[in-house]
Amino acid sequence: MSPKDNSLPFTRRSLIKSLGVALALGSFSISASADTFKVAIVLPGVITDKSFNQAGYEGVVRAEKELGIEMAYSEKVPQPDQPQALADYARRGYDLVIGHGGEFQESVGRIARRHPDTMFLVVNGSEPKKNMAVMQFDMKSMGYVMGYTAGKISSTGKGGYIGAQKVQSYTELGDGFSIGFKAARPDGEALSAWTNDWDDIAKGKEAALNLISQGVDTIFPTMDNAVIGSLRAVKEKKAKGFGIYYDAIVDWPDTVMQSAILDMRGALLTTIKTAKEGKLSGQVYRYGFETPQAFRIGSFHPSVPAEIQAEVTSIVQQIEIGQLNP
Repeated sequence: MSPKDNSLPFTRRSLIKSLGVALALGSFSISASADTFKVAIVLPGVITDKSFNQAGYEGVVRAEKELGIEMAYSEKVPQPDQPQALADYARRGYDLVIGHGGEFQESVGRIARRHPDTMFLVVNGSEPKKNMAVMQFDMKSMGYVMGYTAGKISSTGKGGYIGAQKVQSYTELGDGFSIGFKAARPDGEALSAWTNDWDDIAKGKEAALNLISQGVDTIFPTMDNAVIGSLRAVKEKKAKGFGIYYDAIVDWPDTVMQSAILDMRGALLTTIKTAKEGKLSGQVYRYGFETPQAFRIGSFHPSVPAEIQAEVTSIVQQIEIGQLNP
């Protein structure tokens, strides 16, 4: 997609028809031999959202190509329908069923108890169980780095964090942003806003405009498709923005100062490989700066001074080797 489209290649949220699954769930599968390792992913949004959902889908597609698994997916599944979609894949004999997002924690836990012979995975989950693994990112550290950068480049001394739902991973990301901002700007202030909607572009824009009206000039929006609205507001008001999931400066060259790259493709490939080898268990699988294939910062905007770039890079290295623990 070209820069003028102002959309993110990869935010979290074609119905595809498939026998055995309700059409409303948008399920698709690829046939394979009976002994092929089978993985299904249930997504809250669409696989073309340019963010979290697309990244999750592409992670499983990558595993299909590199690991020889059979894959299936259901997209745009609302929370009330999540248990049905998860249980359907378990009944159909999928070896690993993935709930893509922290909002799946409860529904996956419930279905996992009913299907003890199936392994489940919650991306951005909080609590593993016997046959339910959790995949996490070191959100607080990433938030700290984005917040520190924002504090260093802010002119007003006010930074803003925008989230959707207050699930653990995103509250940690916001907490890290606030701590990092204050570390860079002790006299500054970090504000936050929650839209309760991952995809509504208008709500994303409204939240950003509200923060900007309070003097915020650096904004880190972390929803899915709604990030587009926030970054549009940042661009219109000539503020400074931060991207998430991919190097967003590619699409927002005049707006994005840095990006939090939570590379779902690399993380899911590694986790699915562990599952295929029969080694995935009910525990937390966490990715941080020590695993750059899944977790890293993006490109600095040219306007960010070289000395700040060097300082932020040094902070990343300190976190990676354990010298700094936000």
